[in-house]
Amino acid sequence: MIQPPRRLFTRRKFTLMALASAPLTALDARAQAASSYPNRPVKMVVPYPPGGATDLVGRLLAGKLAEAWGQPMLVDNRPGASGMIGTEQVARSPADGYTLLVAITTHIQNPAIYVKVPFDPIKDFEPISQICLSYLVLAVKPDFPARDIKEFVALAKANPGKHAFGSFGTGSSSHILGERFARVAGLDMTHVPYKGSAPMLTDLLGGQISCAWIDVSTATQQIAAGKLKPLVVSGPQRAPMLSAVPTLAENGYPGFEPLGWVGVLAPAGTPKPVIEKISRELMRIVKLPDVQARLNEQTLVPVGDSPESFAKTLKQDMALWAAIVSGAGIKPQ
Repeated sequence: MIQPPRRLFTRRKFTLMALASAPLTALDARAQAASSYPNRPVKMVVPYPPGGATDLVGRLLAGKLAEAWGQPMLVDNRPGASGMIGTEQVARSPADGYTLLVAITTHIQNPAIYVKVPFDPIKDFEPISQICLSYLVLAVKPDFPARDIKEFVALAKANPGKHAFGSFGTGSSSHILGERFARVAGLDMTHVPYKGSAPMLTDLLGGQISCAWIDVSTATQQIAAGKLKPLVVSGPQRAPMLSAVPTLAENGYPGFEPLGWVGVLAPAGTPKPVIEKISRELMRIVKLPDVQARLNEQTLVPVGDSPESFAKTLKQDMALWAAIVSGAGIKPQ
């Protein structure tokens, strides 16, 4: 039997040892990255204007993360294109955990609304945690001549094309549910999209639009102050802070049960140990009594789950909302 030269044997042995240790070295590097994360400021992109529910949640989380990590958390509002401007920025950012996205349900609704979406809402992101759930309320000004949803439908039918409903963005939950409700109820209403809840609320209070499907968290203060009148809410049951307001299902309009959500994502490829570290911190923060109280004040239902759980929600909701969009007769733009 011919033995290979000793030098060749040694070289092969060294190569095999190096290949065997490579995965361990990579694992060590990822573990070290997670242990030292974050060692510089972290940016949280909110793809909507300041003042709305998404911005409120983003700033609440940013403040708590800054306290926990001892690093500045920079909230960057990048509104526009139904959240796609800010979201695309995050998708194209380095996958290192230093750029995070505060997303809402629109994130997985856009593919059913737009022909061209500059990112894949599933493949281009790493789910971190679903933070909370939100309800929508159909609200009008107190002087609007309808006391409930039955009178609202009768009034709108008697005045086709006269009334416009606002949403916090084309392709958003408020747009989709508004269009579907108009179709199911047989109403001729114009859709007016806004770049977030805050500017929509301003126009609703100013009388530029007749009504709006607005997130309850944004509308609560105005409802409590008597500046807005709630007619009906979405969801499988009544909103906790608007228990006197009936659901659409209670009024004979089933199919409006899905709730919106706020969640945190990172660019695809962000190291798993970093994702897990952020997720653990967010789950801890959402369980804090003061955070839960703040979310409840805004009628947001706290969740705080794992990356795996949030990943399942993203895929399930994407299919669910695509079916709802189709049922509403909304054609991709």
